[in-house]
Amino acid sequence: MIFRSLVAVAIAFAPSMSMSAEPKGAVSKERLARVDGKVDALLPDLEKIYVDFHRNPELSLQEVRTSARLAKELEDLGFEVTTKVGQTGVVGLLKNGDGPLLLVRTDMDALPVVEATNLPYASKVVARDRKGQEVGVMHACGHDIHMTSWVGTARVMASMKDKWAGTLMFIAQPAEEIGTGARLMLADGLYKRFGKPDYCLALHADNRMPHGHVSFTEGLAMANVDTVEILVKGRGGHGSAPHTTIDPIVLAAKIVIDLQTIVSRERDPVDPAVVTVGSIHGGTKSNIIPNEVRLQLTVRTTKDSTRKSVLEAIARLTKAAAMGARAPEPVITIVPDEFTPALYNDVKLTRRITGLFGQIIGEDKLHERPVLMGGEDFSRYALQGEIPIFMYWLGSVSDDRYTDSLKETGKPLPSMHSDSYYPLPAPTIRTGVRTMSMAILELVGR
Repeated sequence: MIFRSLVAVAIAFAPSMSMSAEPKGAVSKERLARVDGKVDALLPDLEKIYVDFHRNPELSLQEVRTSARLAKELEDLGFEVTTKVGQTGVVGLLKNGDGPLLLVRTDMDALPVVEATNLPYASKVVARDRKGQEVGVMHACGHDIHMTSWVGTARVMASMKDKWAGTLMFIAQPAEEIGTGARLMLADGLYKRFGKPDYCLALHADNRMPHGHVSFTEGLAMANVDTVEILVKGRGGHGSAPHTTIDPIVLAAKIVIDLQTIVSRERDPVDPAVVTVGSIHGGTKSNIIPNEVRLQLTVRTTKDSTRKSVLEAIARLTKAAAMGARAPEPVITIVPDEFTPALYNDVKLTRRITGLFGQIIGEDKLHERPVLMGGEDFSRYALQGEIPIFMYWLGSVSDDRYTDSLKETGKPLPSMHSDSYYPLPAPTIRTGVRTMSMAILELVGR
């Protein structure tokens, strides 16, 4: 998930408790102390689990080892476990009397990135991606933190059945990074086979905040995401005689430039959109003009109407450029399997849980963040608003690295999907387990 903030980072992450969070009754000190005691006892083992996940990442829809490990964790705790839901997904049910059905989700997949952190437990894994290309593999988006926090939370909840009633549905989802895992699990009958949840919760590592801090967004939190592929056609020939060809490389370059005017000249500045050409491939040799060039785009929008107009503009400008060059009509494909709808955090649920978090971690460590242009297929579990969902973000950076990054001479913090991103495991996991455990108890506790 690549994050693109709508405002400057300094504003986006300035400490500011949401003024709209509804005040709640005092958190039970006995309940919190019990959760904290369990988390502290589990932390050494959870850190080992984290290292194992980090050292052994798997690409989207290849999460065989990872899903088996997570399934075994749930089975050992007494969950009813079903595997291969949505190809490599795992569903675990822990039933404890009458009460709400609560879904807690983690994602499992890693990215095709060669790790450059120099950590003693850095990934050395090499695998083949969906196109058969050999790539390095790295957890560069914090999914190793998500899974470890999920395991820790499952352990806490299984040991505190006297304090809650209902059913917990812990799901380990594949393929978040390609925007298809949630769709696959739902299409495989997730809600029909295991029940329709009353609430859905998830967390995500945050590369911009120190550990111990939590960020959130009410309502619209993340954008629609589309992948668009463009096959630019030409007529190849010798590089010394360009006049006898229709050069698709020059045409592709013009298309890349023309696409930049969609956001800068066609969109209302207060209606955000992103059109990024992330991949361009064509040609084999310096003196050969090829027959075609391939472009891959990511498109981010926050409104369905904006999404429609931006996708139409991409097609219009691309075809116009080809017509101007007397080239064959290009092939434009909106990849349906990689569409991710915008993420909306249910306002009432968000206020309820963040009111709790303010008491658990301190209001000075709870921050409201703006809408991000990143995508997250956790949005699909809401069924277009039928089910209240809430995702929040865990600060994951060490205090010294965070402080240094604020200085003019400091080193900027690596972004998500960077080969240099890494969290500080133990304290980040501790915050993840205690906040998620307390959020569950808030919703199903007795």
